[in-house]
Amino acid sequence: MSPVNNVTRLLDTKKVKYTAFETPAEKLGALETARILMIPPEQVFKTIVVLRAKPGKPVLAVIPGTGQVDLKLTASALGEKKVSLPTEKEAEGLTGLQAGGISPLALINKGFQVLIDSSAQQFAQIHISGGQRGLNLALAPQDLAELTRARFAPISALLTTLE
Repeated sequence: MSPVNNVTRLLDTKKVKYTAFETPAEKLGALETARILMIPPEQVFKTIVVLRAKPGKPVLAVIPGTGQVDLKLTASALGEKKVSLPTEKEAEGLTGLQAGGISPLALINKGFQVLIDSSAQQFAQIHISGGQRGLNLALAPQDLAELTRARFAPISALLTTLE
């Protein structure tokens, strides 16, 4: 029996195809999640909170586990001069979710703009957090974009060292 939460209920209500996977409930990185689920790490996407220089709601950047947010590309995609990354504690405070469980699906209707790295479009399904630690969801990137009103943009760079 898969865990049920507000995110899985939303997906069920909207009749979105997804597969839920239980993972250990501690904070896992995307690469560790990929290893546990035995899937390519570039198919596991993580959600990174990005702050605008001007006052405004933070942005959720959904990027591959093998990447890191490219602040210049992200600022450009948003039409901003500059963006920055909050601390993990600040990101948790801004979203109300624990790091490792931050998901754009859990923050629908909370005013966050969502950008998904364009590399997601090469996959039939990507894996993202289900809105809590220990819950991973596989779904079509297009479904994720439609649900969250996200745009696809090149916003990540390959990690120079893998975690």
